[in-house]
Amino acid sequence: MQGLMKLSRAIDWLNAQVGKYAIWIILASTAISTVNAVVRKVFNTSSNAYLEVQWYLFAWSFLIAAGFTLLNREHVRIDVLNSRLPKRTQMWIDILGFAAFLTPLCVVVLYYTVPMTIQMYQTGEMSGNPGGLIRWPVWLALPVGFTLLLLQGWSELIKRIAFLRGAGPDPTVKHGEKTAEEELAEVLRERSDVVDPAAAPQVR
Repeated sequence: MQGLMKLSRAIDWLNAQVGKYAIWIILASTAISTVNAVVRKVFNTSSNAYLEVQWYLFAWSFLIAAGFTLLNREHVRIDVLNSRLPKRTQMWIDILGFAAFLTPLCVVVLYYTVPMTIQMYQTGEMSGNPGGLIRWPVWLALPVGFTLLLLQGWSELIKRIAFLRGAGPDPTVKHGEKTAEEELAEVLRERSDVVDPAAAPQVR
């Protein structure tokens, strides 16, 4: 289990680094969009290359950050029912989701996109728009992004199995966030620190 936990920490580190730098891709996309808008308004001209590079960068930013989003539990979740279940039941639901749904989905996407990306690289397929860009760089974002997402799914799977075996912390608690038990202990501690004036000895 310790070896798997080391692998999980390595995957977490990888996606944390990718997420840290993905924001710069969004900044670049925003800057290009701004320049393109200014040039179009001021000089009454534009370029399909500028337009396409915007969505190239946007595609890269959200695809490669998918693993980072899963790492930080910022993906869309419907916790109306799940949050009311016992912690171990929640863990088993997550394990089922990662093993039976996320992993097969990522594998299928990789199965189809890797050969297509290689084919586009070999043929040098270009955009159909005048002045458009070569296509394989944006297609490459699909296998890269889903590989990172698949790895993070396995990392989360390992952490939940470790928790069920008593070999790891609760992976559903965000960094810096207190568990329900910690919050209860803090409330009780604060209450015990409050001195009841009625119970205090009277000084004459």
